Amino acid sequence: MKLVVRLISFFRMIFFLCLVLGSIGILGGLFLIFHVAGDLPKLPSPLSRIIETPQSLIYASTGQVLMGLGERKAVPLELVSKNFMNAIVATEDHRFFEHHGINKLRTLKALYITLFEPGRIQGASTITQQLAKNLFFSFEQSWQRKFKEMLVALQIEATNTKEQILSAYINQIYFGAGAQGIEKASQIFFGKSSSELNLAEASLLAGLPKSPTQYNPFRHYERALKRRDVVLDRMAAIGFISPLDAQKAAAIHPKLHQGRVDARSGSYFLDALMKELILIYGEDVVFHGGIRVYATLDTRLQSFAQDAVKQGLERLDGLMGLDLIENSLDGAGMKDIGPAKKDRPQGALVAIDTGSGAIKAMVGGRDYYASEFNRAVDSRRQAGSGFKPFLYYTAFQKLGVHPGTMMTDKPVLIPVNGAKDWQPQNFEHRFRGNMILKSALIRSVNTIAAQLVAMTGPSAVTTLAKACGVKSPLENVYSVALGTSLVSPLDMAGAFSVFANLGIKHDPFLFWRVEDAFGRVLFERIVQNKKVLDPALAFQVVDMMEAVVDKGSGRSIRRLGFQGPAAGKTGTTDNYNDAWFIGFTPSLCASVWTGFDRKKRLKSRKGTGITGGLGAAPIWADFMINAMKGEPERDFSVPNNIRFEAVDSVTGCAPEPDGPVSSVPLKTGQAICEKEVK
Repeated sequence: MKLVVRLISFFRMIFFLCLVLGSIGILGGLFLIFHVAGDLPKLPSPLSRIIETPQSLIYASTGQVLMGLGERKAVPLELVSKNFMNAIVATEDHRFFEHHGINKLRTLKALYITLFEPGRIQGASTITQQLAKNLFFSFEQSWQRKFKEMLVALQIEATNTKEQILSAYINQIYFGAGAQGIEKASQIFFGKSSSELNLAEASLLAGLPKSPTQYNPFRHYERALKRRDVVLDRMAAIGFISPLDAQKAAAIHPKLHQGRVDARSGSYFLDALMKELILIYGEDVVFHGGIRVYATLDTRLQSFAQDAVKQGLERLDGLMGLDLIENSLDGAGMKDIGPAKKDRPQGALVAIDTGSGAIKAMVGGRDYYASEFNRAVDSRRQAGSGFKPFLYYTAFQKLGVHPGTMMTDKPVLIPVNGAKDWQPQNFEHRFRGNMILKSALIRSVNTIAAQLVAMTGPSAVTTLAKACGVKSPLENVYSVALGTSLVSPLDMAGAFSVFANLGIKHDPFLFWRVEDAFGRVLFERIVQNKKVLDPALAFQVVDMMEAVVDKGSGRSIRRLGFQGPAAGKTGTTDNYNDAWFIGFTPSLCASVWTGFDRKKRLKSRKGTGITGGLGAAPIWADFMINAMKGEPERDFSVPNNIRFEAVDSVTGCAPEPDGPVSSVPLKTGQAICEKEVK
């Protein structure tokens, strides 16, 4: 059957090939034409109306329009620089004025690839064919679709002059940075009319449509110049300019418009969303298709997140004495204080709805316009003790221990094959002796974490973290228990959400639905629950993390005024390069990271290292205080097979009358006062 289908497809291609080459096969060509002609889109009259394709719009979860793509400002052909006209023709379709809508040689090559390389649909687009694409609102890639585009291209050529076609084309192509059409692009990138473009500027713009994101000169100036040089070489090869003219233009570095900040999204969230949409649908669909994207962003929570990061980093500047340095330098009358002012700690925050995985807020840095690098998604840093919840769950699962199990905080030396023995140290550089595991997590005791990972093995911990959604590469080394592997804030927010859900995993996502220009649904998110953890064991870890917030390393959360149900874990690396707090309520999980981009030590003006409790937890608290206002308060669900027992926090046995007491959740079948794990 597959062979028959293959043969049918083969003969269809043969007929089509014959039609393109103008030889035998006329009957086959006519058959194909009549077969698809009834399904062709209507050609607008005049052709210039083709640019009336609606904008692509991105909506927030609250209904506001976050971004519009494809706003056009049409300009007559005679008001466009001849430099640009020559540059775009040389780059996109140098035989434009010779063919009748189809480049036969390029089409032959495309057909060969489509026929003999299964899975690849090769385009052979002329300018006319690219213009024809705008009339199609079905985005599948198939040879039938390509054939229809060719028929429409032939129709366009038969009913319009070359000048009309070129005019429609240059007014609809996307150049990036919100610039649709040549006039808009000229204004955004150079602050001038398209009639005023010189050769250096025109050739730079002509190179952008190939990949508006990759060659965006506001972000990748040198890359855009290299692409511009390719355009100049093409113009010289075709004869539009001399090699000397190309050489002179290549030596010029055009000055970009100073108002370029308005040409960027201004949002780390939107940058991440656009990147994913382009990866899935391609730039043509995103920028030309008039699609509607319904994003997960909550503008209210986003505003709270931005304010919390901004104020938290300013607070951190003060704690580190950086504000004093800037003031003293400014007071000396220095206009440019250089690295002292620029080299300040950065921060990132990601907030995820625990019930679905929807990303509700995202901040990727101190100032988007100073640095568009999205630290929430693209930066990977050591999580420190923030990684320990994965270890404790693994220990509960593999070793049969529980929060009331006693272990000993003592010097630890773990042999490592082929490397130096591992001898972890506690944050306070002292040992406390016996304690239950709940106390060990509250106090973030490294030696007990080391003993646990030695018994479970590091691969069991990394496997668990990956099951919870950590996508960053994790090393199977003992120190993974102390957070030495590199992870992103998005990784940690998504993975901790699994604990908030008592074992149910939802992959984080950026948009709910995508529709085409006619409202037809191209994609719709269906939330699916995937159970990856035992609910009772997950609850035991959550209970321990609640204690971290109430009386452990995250207790600054309470001091700063957040009093609702919350669980979380601080993270601080040995060298104080990274400070984290990842925490959650039953409905919202937020991950906060602070540190220098260049992995420089976070230290106070007194020279002491800054921990996650000091650097990141206040940002989390500020955000959550506002985010949870008006939300009904509810506690974490307690599984049916969990009971609470009061135990001595040192021995794990029944408490003495005046002894230290801790309440621990036990799963059915677990008992207190078990033997110490060794």
